[in-house]
Amino acid sequence: MLIDVNDARIPALGPRGEGWVAAQLVVVGAVVVLGSVGPGWPSPARVATSVAGIALAAGGVAMASWGIASLGSSLSPFPRPADGARFLDRGAYGLVRHPIYGGLVLGAVGWSLIRSPPALVASAVLGLILELKSRSEESMLVATYPEYAAYRDRVRWRFIPGVR
Repeated sequence: MLIDVNDARIPALGPRGEGWVAAQLVVVGAVVVLGSVGPGWPSPARVATSVAGIALAAGGVAMASWGIASLGSSLSPFPRPADGARFLDRGAYGLVRHPIYGGLVLGAVGWSLIRSPPALVASAVLGLILELKSRSEESMLVATYPEYAAYRDRVRWRFIPGVR
């Protein structure tokens, strides 16, 4: 099944979007593996990349944690909302529409900057996967919660405050 999102056709990848979750997990695994076994940053850049990486990773953990805490019992890894889940536009979701995804991207980039340049490539792929997953998810959210369209117009940032 394909979902029309902003004149683009995004695959649903399963009734609840299970394929998006699988792709996300594979790419997160690639970020971890490439960061663990890839070559380290060259000495002149190592201190700067490590400091930036620690800051980004900490911000990512904080953002994702805030998103998880804000969702509470409505938390699901799948794009399609769970039965009985409630629409949420407060907490982390009053700032960005997908704080958990934003936190994952920040954390992946932070890990990459701390550990290894090749992990940055996997982090970019993760950002792309989460962008597409979020577009699929938003079409499902609009179908489930009519007020989501107005929320999307009001909360302009998708993943990270200040970044569209």
